[in-house]
Amino acid sequence: MGADMKKKETRKQNTAAAVLSPFPYSDTNKRYHTYSYALKKAYGHKLAKIPLDAGFTCPNRDGTRGYGGCAFCSSRGSGDTILHSGEDLRLQFDAGLQRARQKWPDAKGIAYFQSYSNTYAPLPVLQQVLAPVFAWEDAVEVSIATRPDCLDEDKIRWLAEMNRIKPVWVELGLQSAKDSTMVRMNRGHGTACLAACMKQLAGSGIRTCLHIINGLPGESREDMLDTARFVAGVHPDAVKIHMLHVISDSALGQSYLKAPFPLLSMEDYVQIVCDQLELLPGEMVVERITGDGVAENLLAPLWTAKKRVTMNAVDRELARRDSWQGKLYAGEDGGD
Repeated sequence: MGADMKKKETRKQNTAAAVLSPFPYSDTNKRYHTYSYALKKAYGHKLAKIPLDAGFTCPNRDGTRGYGGCAFCSSRGSGDTILHSGEDLRLQFDAGLQRARQKWPDAKGIAYFQSYSNTYAPLPVLQQVLAPVFAWEDAVEVSIATRPDCLDEDKIRWLAEMNRIKPVWVELGLQSAKDSTMVRMNRGHGTACLAACMKQLAGSGIRTCLHIINGLPGESREDMLDTARFVAGVHPDAVKIHMLHVISDSALGQSYLKAPFPLLSMEDYVQIVCDQLELLPGEMVVERITGDGVAENLLAPLWTAKKRVTMNAVDRELARRDSWQGKLYAGEDGGD
């Protein structure tokens, strides 16, 4: 079967599955609220998220909260996929968008400030760095990854003003709702700090996304489900679900090389992700259900390099269960 015939057959299968799917926020076989679906509904065309490095750092790297950064984080502050770190932001964006357009020729971009904590600076510095991006015609949205202890009322007020120019997202790393885990991971803040920040952001018009990590050392399945329950409770607009990547360029990676600790198998991860999706409200966008590990730095688990295989396994498991995102969310009936 040729490539075109395979694509047509896949579209037919997806359409048939969508007709049978009980989940309302999908037009394919997906039983969770994908980022692709949300952007398609909002814009009608493809948007590509372009990661940027604005040269910020983190308060748990420079001694304000601690040193060394989060134990699971690389020396590039999770910016390992950025093409041209250290270059002018416009050049970074152009390079990323050009790469995206090799796959989606008409794509526009989302300017994604990914590396480190992108509100960790005085407000005038943030305004100088971030404001020009709002004039870029080919940047449809602006997404800012940061920490809850790097936001205050003045910064939120200014970002809310910029949100009137084009949509602003603030992405916050929760990682785990278990504070003892975050202490071990050298996170430098706990759930109370994040919950307080979410309250500050509420009503500002700024969209929010929380990141969580499954498979952190010492965590049980129930701990990971508690993290999903916490996310459901603070109700961000979106969530990213990742498996722990043990990378060589991290404190956790160095510990793993000396004394390997247990990690989730792909099968266990898929079960936990499906359990978590059932607990999340159906309208919440799920930007990711697995992450992108940088192959040359990835120590374990090696199965995380097979991103598409993991995603397909989640689809199959939800169908096998006859389940979907939000099915067990308190107060919701299957995300309706």
